[in-house]
Amino acid sequence: MSANENKSSRSTLIVGAIGVVFGDIGTSPLYALKETFAGHHPIGVEAASIMGVLSLIFWTIMALVTLKYVAIIMRADNRGEGGSLALLARVTELTKNSRATWFVTMLGIFAAALFYGDSMITPAISVLSAVEGLEVVAPQFKDYVLPITVVVLSGLFWIQSKGTAVMGRLFGPVMCLWFAVLAVTGVISILRAPQVLLALNPMYAVEFLVSDPWRSFLALGAIVLSVTGGEALYTDMGHFGKYPIRLAWFTFVLPALVLNYYGQGALLLTDPGAIQNPFYRLTPDWALLPMVALATLATVIASQAVISGAFSVARQAVQLGYLPRMKIVHTSSMEAGQIYVPFTNLTLYIAVMALVLGFRSSSNLAAAYGIAVTGTMMIDTVLVAFVAVLAWRWSPWLAVPLLGALLLLDFAFFSANVIKLLQGGWFPVVVALASFTTLTTWRRGRSLLFQEMGNLTMPLDQFIRSIEGAALKRVSSTAVYLTSRLEGAPSALLHNIKHNEVLHARNVLATVLTAEVPYVAEPDRIEIIDIGNSFYRVFIRYGFMEQPDLPKALVACGELGLVFDMEKTSFFLSREVVVPKLAPPMMMWRELFFILMLRNAQSATDFFRIPTNRVVELGTLVEI
Repeated sequence: MSANENKSSRSTLIVGAIGVVFGDIGTSPLYALKETFAGHHPIGVEAASIMGVLSLIFWTIMALVTLKYVAIIMRADNRGEGGSLALLARVTELTKNSRATWFVTMLGIFAAALFYGDSMITPAISVLSAVEGLEVVAPQFKDYVLPITVVVLSGLFWIQSKGTAVMGRLFGPVMCLWFAVLAVTGVISILRAPQVLLALNPMYAVEFLVSDPWRSFLALGAIVLSVTGGEALYTDMGHFGKYPIRLAWFTFVLPALVLNYYGQGALLLTDPGAIQNPFYRLTPDWALLPMVALATLATVIASQAVISGAFSVARQAVQLGYLPRMKIVHTSSMEAGQIYVPFTNLTLYIAVMALVLGFRSSSNLAAAYGIAVTGTMMIDTVLVAFVAVLAWRWSPWLAVPLLGALLLLDFAFFSANVIKLLQGGWFPVVVALASFTTLTTWRRGRSLLFQEMGNLTMPLDQFIRSIEGAALKRVSSTAVYLTSRLEGAPSALLHNIKHNEVLHARNVLATVLTAEVPYVAEPDRIEIIDIGNSFYRVFIRYGFMEQPDLPKALVACGELGLVFDMEKTSFFLSREVVVPKLAPPMMMWRELFFILMLRNAQSATDFFRIPTNRVVELGTLVEI
């Protein structure tokens, strides 16, 4: 690749990162400063408060986003991939077979659960805050805010099934324009009151915190809105790489955000009454309607990024065994990451509509926003501490003070948001608990089911010896028995021999494994073991970011000496029918919930892309 081509590719990645990664944090200026002064815990719009809040916003961004995520956590990638589940997989590798594994696993699962709450609130508050700009244009437009928001969000969720490749090409340029507008409007306002730049001095933050500790503590619950979306820098790292994200942050996004926040602060210094909507008050009257349109488009892009992130997390959860198999649609033949998960899309849409119609304003929603964000950030700090000590071999003299200070900061913001529990903060907590229960119930239920299935089988070598002298009819084709167990004869094989008294010329026991890495290299994907007596074991490995394709993998076995003719291959699957025991190992309601999820899981035929006309399913009754 030439130097010019390399430069062009890098520029494309940077623009793409601006469009996808920074959408959430990039739209925070719409509501963060307004909520700090005029939210559920309002503070006086005075010079000292304005300077103190601006200083806190700047240094919060520097500490939680620049230092923690950009400088530290982005180093803790899992083979290039980021996000709570990717970080969990990395830490699980490091703590394997230790007492910390269970604790780490629970934290990672809860972080993923909190993300679902975040992915519901972000579209609602972002689009609502943008459309509320119509009230600034003309008060009579107030009655149209909710209907327009509902229409915009409905269109956004509807288009998910069509794929977002076309929209994706617009993300980068539109968000580049958005950040440029943020910077320009901020600079114009700062020029009218340049003394606002003195708030870059951290002493203003210290004075604000010390002058009235309780009031400033309450203000933290709104100030944290300025860093919502900071975790996306880590989550979306796999799509763009570390360098483009870091370069875009330092050279463009961070300066634009700071200039806009300080521009809003400069406006408040000269006109305290502008606190009703300081973001839109920065805009000249003639440009208000175009600004509302641009803000709405920017919030749609931010919401799209969060929705796509929810799809990715859902797929990771399925692959890692925390959710049942569900339909995953690939919407692009060119981009592997372009997926659509119908069930996730539907649940998100219902939740977002309920939030918009229930809370009715971005100010009311702001109270619900912070808990999910701060909770995720706090868990990320704990998980990366394990990586720093176990993988990076940081000295305790460095790890404890640095990560301890960041954790203390996370906890301060989390505590400030817990106070707003009754004002809307209950919503992400309820969503997180429901998601956590779902993830852990499925994980526990699958473990119990796997254990019971093991009790119903017999060692493979014993089974092969038992049929050597049996009068079984031989057929010339190949049988593939899909099994999740690493040893023992699959129940489908036992049932086939028992009821049909037929043995194929070749019998392949295929097991699909999910590695704790995003992608598995092709040389490491397939392992074949010749057991003898026409029996083979085939292990097929996929990363948690990959979609299994069993027929394709079996065809690839030909390169290793085991050739498959798909027209002469039959697939035998076991369908477990689960009933609860009189004294189940799980609580009865969790037992029934697991059974419900199992019955509604996507069939293995569809999930593994097995031709339906070549599948035989054999039922097995299991008590757990």
